[in-house]
Amino acid sequence: MDELATEELVEITVTVNGTVHRERVSPRMHAADFLRQRLGLTGTHIGCEQGVCGMCTVLLDGEAVKGCLLLAPQLDGRELRTVESLAQGGELAPLQQAFKDCGGLQCGFCTPGFLMTATALRESGRRLDREQIREELSGVLCRCTGYDGILTAVDRVLNGEQR
Repeated sequence: MDELATEELVEITVTVNGTVHRERVSPRMHAADFLRQRLGLTGTHIGCEQGVCGMCTVLLDGEAVKGCLLLAPQLDGRELRTVESLAQGGELAPLQQAFKDCGGLQCGFCTPGFLMTATALRESGRRLDREQIREELSGVLCRCTGYDGILTAVDRVLNGEQR
């Protein structure tokens, strides 16, 4: 008999991008898989599945976390935001626009992870210099070496600099 077929499901209630979802999930389902497979929020990318690449970064109760390191049951009673929450009414969020303007977009696979990490930084209210921004963003990897444009975009939004 298939072990997963007999696995008892766990009921969770989680607010994702402002919408309350009640779902029954496997206790082993990762949060990133829950977002993609159950809720259809495919902006959360899955790369290494080991917490190294940062592609799956989301905001959980305002803190940047890696969705592949969380299990869906850990979301119960929490508030989660994904990259889909950034653009409003067809308008890009300031960070998204800065990525576009500063050449921070290349293949785009890393972009959601960087955007969500930078969103958490922006919402923290901290002013960071370029090296501090680089350190804060180091948990997300870019295979296309777009770091300069990404750093410039985040610096522009965090510090209001026009370059």
